Amino acid sequence: MQAELGKPSPFQPDKGKVSIYVDCSPTAAPVFEGRGGDELSAELSTALQRCLLGGKSGTGAGIDLSSLSIVEGKICWDLYIDGLVVSSDGNLLDALGAAIKAALSNTGIPKVQVAASAPSDGQPEVDISDEEFLQFDTSGVPVIVTLTKVGRHYIVDATSEEESQMSSAISVSVNRQGRICGLTKRGGAGLDPSVILDMVSVTKHVSEQLMNKLDSEISAAEACEEES
Repeated sequence: MQAELGKPSPFQPDKGKVSIYVDCSPTAAPVFEGRGGDELSAELSTALQRCLLGGKSGTGAGIDLSSLSIVEGKICWDLYIDGLVVSSDGNLLDALGAAIKAALSNTGIPKVQVAASAPSDGQPEVDISDEEFLQFDTSGVPVIVTLTKVGRHYIVDATSEEESQMSSAISVSVNRQGRICGLTKRGGAGLDPSVILDMVSVTKHVSEQLMNKLDSEISAAEACEEES
């Protein structure tokens, strides 16, 4: 995680910006070497953007971009999320989504004081605190659940071997309220709308279990940090 001050998009002046980039290390698997790794890195980065940040308008975003705004239309936080894949046995997208949620729960954004005397038509002066931090709110950050379709069956948390036999797969990001924040599809085979609805229903059920487990692990890790 890295944060720096930037300028909001003119299309979303009251929101900050988040960029997600994934790098698949060649040491993780031979398929990651050369162009194959670059293509997978780009595919995972795009899928995470769709699942966590919603559409271009920000609708459905699982990460609250308004919390990164400092001065509307002038200053915001640019948050950069970099993921490095060093080993793989399948289901990378879900694992990366869980890692991002865990990392955000441990992310503190420096408190920013805006000078009151700043001109209304100029760039405001800001003072970034070295001691006070605002904890990033992860209550709305979703988890990602991928269902891999092999034959007539749906597989949760598929291995690399199972993925090699898939006809298609859909990844759905679901928040704690059960609201779908994003959806992306892989594989060349088409899916009937009724099949997609059935798969989405399954992902919502699985996401609740995953969310509870992940939140429990995050709370346990935070408790260990406080004790140490």
